[in-house]
Amino acid sequence: MREEYDFSNARKNPYAKKLKKQITINIDGDTIQFFKDMASTSGIPYQTLINLYLSDCAANNRQLNLSWS
Repeated sequence: MREEYDFSNARKNPYAKKLKKQITINIDGDTIQFFKDMASTSGIPYQTLINLYLSDCAANNRQLNLSWS
């Protein structure tokens, strides 16, 4: 290893805004199974599908409509 490195020509990471953050979330087993089944047919990992769905909700400013009987 060098004692010093020259970062004068370095550039910012263009993907830094899209970096993911790990969280812990409680999701019903039926919901997880739904996304796992979708993942097996689409070939996309289920966690990616969940992230895509939530990202779509955020991008389109979808509001949850709750009504209690």
